[in-house]
Amino acid sequence: MTARRFILFIFANLVCMIGSGQATSQQQNMYVLRLKPHADLKQAIAEFAKANSIKAGVIVTCVGSLEQYNLRFANQPNGSKATGHFEVLSLSGTFSDAAMHVHLSVADSLGNTIGGHLLDENLVYTTIELVVADLTDLEFTREIDSTYGYPELNARRKKKKP
Repeated sequence: MTARRFILFIFANLVCMIGSGQATSQQQNMYVLRLKPHADLKQAIAEFAKANSIKAGVIVTCVGSLEQYNLRFANQPNGSKATGHFEVLSLSGTFSDAAMHVHLSVADSLGNTIGGHLLDENLVYTTIELVVADLTDLEFTREIDSTYGYPELNARRKKKKP
């Protein structure tokens, strides 16, 4: 099985939990993006989603480097920003042309690792190589979950157009 077929197999069997129901994607488009120096990682994802009318996007993989990170840590109201040279270790999450929930982990030049919720102003150092999938038969929305009051993921199959 080729790498492309394996990735398509994984996404064809992707199951997104929504309350007691499920939404399974059977169709997707994969995109490979390269971000250049000084680009804002979060803004680039948002702009790409809007330009391509993506309703249910997922981060497949990401490698590269940042000259600045800006992350919000768990249960904290504000972000934490640092400048330097950081290797991107992982980027994961979901996004649409309306919203996103993405986490980033990076390591500094000594290998110290930090991660959290992706905010604006995560700036590319040399490059970012990003692979995303558009689950074309699904739609992601965010609805307030009464447990903690945050807008949480709701995945549903797109309604077929008559």
